[in-house]
Amino acid sequence: MADDYLVRIGKLIRDARQHRGWTQSQLADALGTSQSAVNRIERGNQNISLEMIARIGEALDSEIVSLGYAGPMHLRVVGGRRLSGAIDVKTSKNACVALLCASLLNKGRTVLRRVARIEEVYRLLEVLNSIGVRTRWINEGVDLEIVPPARLDMDAMDADAARRTRSIIMFLGPLLHRMDQFRLPYAGGCDLGTRTIEPHMIALRRFGLDITATEGIYHAEVEAGVSPGRPIVLTERGDTVTENALLAAARHDGATVIRNASSNYMVQDLCFFLEALGVRVDGIGTTTLTVHGVPNIDVDVDYSPSEDPVEAMSLVAAAVVTESELTIRRVPIEFMEIELAVLEEMGLDHDRSAEYTADNGRTRLVDLTVRPSKLEAPIDKIHPMPFPGLNIDNVPFFAAIAAVAQGQTLIHDWVYDNRAIYLTDLNRLGGRLQLLDPHRVLVEGPTRWRAAEMMCPPALRPAVVVLLAMMAAEGTSVLRNVYVINRGYEELAERLNSVGAQIEIFRDI
Repeated sequence: MADDYLVRIGKLIRDARQHRGWTQSQLADALGTSQSAVNRIERGNQNISLEMIARIGEALDSEIVSLGYAGPMHLRVVGGRRLSGAIDVKTSKNACVALLCASLLNKGRTVLRRVARIEEVYRLLEVLNSIGVRTRWINEGVDLEIVPPARLDMDAMDADAARRTRSIIMFLGPLLHRMDQFRLPYAGGCDLGTRTIEPHMIALRRFGLDITATEGIYHAEVEAGVSPGRPIVLTERGDTVTENALLAAARHDGATVIRNASSNYMVQDLCFFLEALGVRVDGIGTTTLTVHGVPNIDVDVDYSPSEDPVEAMSLVAAAVVTESELTIRRVPIEFMEIELAVLEEMGLDHDRSAEYTADNGRTRLVDLTVRPSKLEAPIDKIHPMPFPGLNIDNVPFFAAIAAVAQGQTLIHDWVYDNRAIYLTDLNRLGGRLQLLDPHRVLVEGPTRWRAAEMMCPPALRPAVVVLLAMMAAEGTSVLRNVYVINRGYEELAERLNSVGAQIEIFRDI
């Protein structure tokens, strides 16, 4: 019986180590022991004390053995510190989740380079693993290998993980080629108000997909032999809607024309990946895409998603609100040009390097150096538009930036039902934001930030905006339950600390 417990604890330790992307040698170094000792522990061949279990859990940031409920993660922020040095932009969250869904198109081995190690990715991996897809972190946890089974076990799907991510909706496009009927849980993720899947269905019905929604489940049935007889016109130029249409078209035998398509960064990365699978896509970067589908895709593919323009905007905003000089490297400039043009109008002092190419061989990158600037409110309102307009997900960061600018700024977040409401959380930190209606906020600057303790907003970008304001506020602030930030950012606190922030991660006892 004791040996059985040792084996089970060893398996938990091995899983936690692999989840972090460490080798046995790396864990051994962190513990001050040998790689062979770690190997014996993971195989259940060595007695292990509670003290050693606790040390391993601390090293791996994982509760190997938990007494009661494992509490949520919080951040303690000592603000008023200037940032300095350089920080790299990580790969795109939204591209990575789309590519994970797209891997279901391929019968062969898929390797994705430098995948974002974020909760949204982990949830999708849990779903993929539960239905039989083999995934493992390789190259010391930097890259991700994906190998599908001959047949997916949809009945075994981890429904809890699926409900915690909106990205599960992008399983519809690939799965309609693999089975006649299947079920998916309702999509979850950020609390951004009511969002219907009808735009997805307008595209996917053209491939024979029909969905009935009952008791938190989408019941999908696919009619064989249905083919789009004319171009698909999307009723909204949404990113995930376009991606689902692309995923459905990729294995449709023939040419599919998609009009009013999004040409945003994650859509372009998906198109580049489909080309690596052998699917020709004409019109990348435009609103009309022509997909030349391949009915059977069985290739070993190696692909590097590009960097995240929204994370780049987050880091620019961090420099602005903390009045810091900071270099942000590997910025996908094509998807930041409007934002930078607006910031230049407001008076931002910055330099950019010559352009160079991302690892996908297609996306243009630059390095940006941002300096302390005296900003003025923009003459026009800040509002998002489909690419090449100002990115929808970058709008919240202008609330923090406008708060340090002289004058009034009107922010109109027309896309989401209630995201603008969360921006008024900045008032707890000394901001002067007036909510005009569920979509419009008037920001008065400049702001004298003050420290506060508060709950994390339930939406990703407003949550990061609050964190940035805490970094600017003199004193110690506490941001509680930051799971939503971990959904979209990899080790954000640690990386900000590397350029001068003082952010401590803690949990309640």
